[in-house]
Amino acid sequence: MPLLNLPDFTDALLKDLAGRRTELVTIPVIQPAAPFLDMAGEDLRRRIFTTESETGEALCLRPEFTIPVCMGHIEGNAGTPKRYAYLGEVFRQRREGPNEFYQAGIEDLGDHDVAAADARAVSDALEVLRALLANDAGLAVTIGDQTVFEAVLAALGLPEGWKRRLVRAFGDRAALDAMLSSLSRGEAGNGSSEASRLVEANDRAGLVAHIADLMDATGYSSNASRTPEEIADRLLEKHELSEARLEAHAFSVLTEFLALDVELAQAPAALASFADAAGLDLRAALSRFDHRVAAIRNRSGDVSAMRYRAAFGRPLDYYTGLVFEIGAAGQVLAGGGRYDRMLTLLGAAKPIPAVGFSLWLDRITAVRQADGKAGGAA
Repeated sequence: MPLLNLPDFTDALLKDLAGRRTELVTIPVIQPAAPFLDMAGEDLRRRIFTTESETGEALCLRPEFTIPVCMGHIEGNAGTPKRYAYLGEVFRQRREGPNEFYQAGIEDLGDHDVAAADARAVSDALEVLRALLANDAGLAVTIGDQTVFEAVLAALGLPEGWKRRLVRAFGDRAALDAMLSSLSRGEAGNGSSEASRLVEANDRAGLVAHIADLMDATGYSSNASRTPEEIADRLLEKHELSEARLEAHAFSVLTEFLALDVELAQAPAALASFADAAGLDLRAALSRFDHRVAAIRNRSGDVSAMRYRAAFGRPLDYYTGLVFEIGAAGQVLAGGGRYDRMLTLLGAAKPIPAVGFSLWLDRITAVRQADGKAGGAA
């Protein structure tokens, strides 16, 4: 028996997903925790329900579907392109609402026409929601692009350590602002220890040996924590970050970029204008962005309810390009994006392009009830 009652529109939703050339998959509730802890991002890691097997393996209740769908694809040695659909419960601590709820969605693997696949993900999510909700539900689409953000960071010449940190914070405006403020001030170190001297000299080999000696002298086993090499690399990266300073012009450029918030139809021109004014070569990233916008317009027609926000991201570390959310009545009803690196990281023999989206069925139910549609035929 399911722990929760299925929404009244489940049959109609499953029929809709099946009609989009998908294969419906069943995913076990108990999952290995490591892939989620490694790839899902800090926000989700804090909210996962974990346990342990008799052999000591870290396990968790299924917190989302994208990662296990991809693992199943790899384990089944399935060919591509392949489109999977799913519907089931997920379990994670939420700031609002119950900790177990239903999600459904589509994962689209292996289509090398990235712009077309991105447009199909946005269009599928919109069409599914429109079929479930009243016509006047007021659906609004917010689109972001991590690739463009990364291109801006690269063009500004930021150190690799800072680029990684800023990319991980993409979509969390408060965290981004705090990092940019720290980077603009600079935070030079003032240590006088032997380790500090080795860090200042960028002497990795000497630093590793020094840390290993300290660990041996104190009886601190590396088996219980990080290795001397890992500790040394973290100290060197921390030093690089503290020495870096974002010049006033670069800070102004990043602030201006993150403030971009325009209708999607206007976004290509707005981004081109920004790049020209800032003197940044973003041609490769903007070309991909323009192709996607054209594909979305060709597939969806009216894009007047879609906006591009340069600072918009989603709190999952595995996204690599397009990110989007669809909302109504103050609720996020669907969200998704592109995650081209995930399948390789999970063990696929070669890179597999991938994009997908999830639907929050409890939130859809709430909007349907407000519209007086719940209980009827979906």
